[in-house]
Amino acid sequence: MSGAGKVVAVTGASGYIASWIVKLLLQRGYTVKASVREPNESRKTAHLTSLDGAKERLQLFKANLLEEGSFESCLEGCEGVFHTASPFYHDIKDPQAELLDPAIKGTLNVLNSVAKFPSIKRVVLTSSIAAVAYNGKPRTPDVVVDETWFSDPNLCKESQVRMLVSFFMFF
Repeated sequence: MSGAGKVVAVTGASGYIASWIVKLLLQRGYTVKASVREPNESRKTAHLTSLDGAKERLQLFKANLLEEGSFESCLEGCEGVFHTASPFYHDIKDPQAELLDPAIKGTLNVLNSVAKFPSIKRVVLTSSIAAVAYNGKPRTPDVVVDETWFSDPNLCKESQVRMLVSFFMFF
């Protein structure tokens, strides 16, 4: 399948999953409009700008999940959106305020901006490892983690994780 002539957006493009999405899209010939927090910070974007096809078909845009409308320049003219941007920190004090609320608000900001562009035909919303990581099941090398592995909200509360589980399970 060729993406030649097609334009897609990837939010949070400097993240691990998003970087792979950008790489695959460029390999397939798509033009990629990628949002990052700091497009001029080369140490955070060099892995993207060095990809094959990036010089010709990768555009970086500054966007902030919590800033309404900040994704619009990135989304304009796109046919599809991969929304991977989401806050994730390891040393958090208040999961609701630091992770859950910004993830929900950020996703709503992106979706509200998407609604302004009739050219966008599809939105792919990725989840977080937090959605499947905390369920008490042992993860061995032969285990396949899939939609049956949703985190247990009670276990998360007990262990003070309470990350994005509610958001990704019930949004």
